[in-house]
Amino acid sequence: MKRARFFGMIAAAGLLAAAALVIVGQTKVPPEAIQSSVVRTPDLVERAWALPVAATFARDVTWQSNGSRCGPASIANTFRSVGEEETTESEVLDGTGMCWTGFCIIGLTLDELAELAQAKTERKVSVLRDLTAEEFQEHMKRANDPGRRYIINFTREEIFGAGSGHHSPIGGYLEEEDMVFVLDVNENYKPWLVERERLFSAMDTLDGDKKRGLLLIE
Repeated sequence: MKRARFFGMIAAAGLLAAAALVIVGQTKVPPEAIQSSVVRTPDLVERAWALPVAATFARDVTWQSNGSRCGPASIANTFRSVGEEETTESEVLDGTGMCWTGFCIIGLTLDELAELAQAKTERKVSVLRDLTAEEFQEHMKRANDPGRRYIINFTREEIFGAGSGHHSPIGGYLEEEDMVFVLDVNENYKPWLVERERLFSAMDTLDGDKKRGLLLIE
C-alpha cells in the first residue's frame, strides 16, 4: 500500500511538472513582443468590438485561470456569448474528468476541446482541420455571423516569435483590412487584431501528428 502511494505521488508530481512546462510556454513571450507583434490601433479595436459576434461578448473576456486552461476558458467565454449555462471554466469541466488536477496537462488538443464543448451543449460542434488558406478566409468571412462561433487553435511562435499552442475565441473579421479579431483569454495578451494570413500560418501547424485548426459551434 505504501509503495502504491509512493508511486502515485511520483506520478502526480510528474503531471504537475508537465503542467508547469505548459504554463511557462504560455507566458515566456516578452511584453514588448506581445505589443509589437499584433495590431491594437484604437479605432480598429473599436470597430472590431462593434462586429456582430464580438458585441455578444460585451467587451468582457474572462481570463484563463492558469496557462494550461485556455481551452476551457475559451469554451466558457463562447458559451456566455450564446447564452449557454456553463460560463466558467469550472462549470465547463465539471463532470468531464478533464483537467482534474486543476491543470490541463500539456494542454487540450483540438479534438479534446471539441469533446469537452459537445459534452456541455446541444449545439453542433465541428472540428475544422487541414484547411487551405482560401477555406480559412471563407470561414473568417462567416465569423461575423451571430449564429456561429469559432475558437482557433494556433501556436504563438508564428505570431509572437515565442510561446506554444493556444486556444482563443474569434470575435470577428474586418474584411476591408483583412484582419481577424482574436479574443485572447490570456490576461497577458488580451484581445488583438492580426492579419488573416499570419493567423492562418499560426494555425496551419502541427500539434502532435495532427494539424491545428478551428472549432465551430453553431
